[in-house]
Amino acid sequence: MESSEGKILRIAIKPELLRWARERAGRTIESLKKAFPKYDDWEKGRMHPTLKQLERLAKALHVPLGFLFLEAPPEEPLPIPDFRTMPQARLSRPSPELLDTIYSCQQRQEWYRNYLITMGEVPLPFVGRAGLSADPSAVAAEIRATVKLDLQERATFSTWTQALNRFIVQVEQSGILVMVNSVVGNNTHRPLDTEEFRGFTLVDDLAPLIFINGADTLAAKTFTLAHELAHIWLGESGVSDARLETFPEDRVERWCNQVAAEVLVPRALLAEKYDSQNELSQELNRLARIFKVSTLVILRRLADTEFLDWDTYKRIYEKELERVLAYERLATEEGGGNFYYSLSRRVSKRFAQALISSTMEGQTLFRDAFAMLGVSKVETFRKFAQEHC
Repeated sequence: MESSEGKILRIAIKPELLRWARERAGRTIESLKKAFPKYDDWEKGRMHPTLKQLERLAKALHVPLGFLFLEAPPEEPLPIPDFRTMPQARLSRPSPELLDTIYSCQQRQEWYRNYLITMGEVPLPFVGRAGLSADPSAVAAEIRATVKLDLQERATFSTWTQALNRFIVQVEQSGILVMVNSVVGNNTHRPLDTEEFRGFTLVDDLAPLIFINGADTLAAKTFTLAHELAHIWLGESGVSDARLETFPEDRVERWCNQVAAEVLVPRALLAEKYDSQNELSQELNRLARIFKVSTLVILRRLADTEFLDWDTYKRIYEKELERVLAYERLATEEGGGNFYYSLSRRVSKRFAQALISSTMEGQTLFRDAFAMLGVSKVETFRKFAQEHC
């Protein structure tokens, strides 16, 4: 495995493993040459890196060092079912960012489940309670009752951000961990791609977990949260890209979309509030303020309930999407610049409180707590505990 050239010890790594690691990370040879001038020679087998160079390369490509010593590139399928509907996402290999995010959430979930067992907690009754044959309206009503989603209360919030934050709090109070992040851990150099996924669910009867891609729009994050709740009621873990503009072919995703739409904008209440005499753009904005969802959700619900024909819906959707995106670019997320607020949101406030309590009581090692929070200093940990948990 090792060869010496003079006094320099080099590691004979198979070129196909270097190529696999580079392509896995979405990097080109040229993009690596600044940090690794001889990289082209390594991948072509003309020379080999030193161990230190290999360690640096593994870190740059976000790949475990041990993978580079394998006989052949490993298969890395998604560790949970894939319910994404975008063809390019399903046909390509999962990015290191998506895989690392799922793995870290699984680690936190496992810790939290064990913590709940030691606390004597019992399984949550709603996990896996529904089936695909269940009426989406009935399941949606149960979800709203369980998480105490009060549509009248939502109408009083002045912004979508406030409504989403309240929704997250209510979901967490029901026993579900909700993690929202736009990067891998706390690494701002590893953004998550909304074209690859919008969220995922890790179903567990004690510690169900929802992850939402924080790089998405406010409107999409709200719908994704409702969509992933449907996954929990169905008892189906999976990666999703819940989209309003299409009808998913997959039966599970189609059902979860129906439930999500009904959670946020119940058909009966929409029929009561809808004013067909009003000009459409004005009515979209009025109903969006009432239900505290985006006009895109209202637009889709009007099509679902046949207040709007499908051709009109498709014609208006793209224009409305551009308007919503432009609006959100001008809006600033509350607390976005506060590291401790962001950390609480990234790992779930419910999870953070449990982890901090267990660590302070000596049940969890500080080292393990730091790893799950993505922090490295005791001072950071203590300040986080004081300010946000």
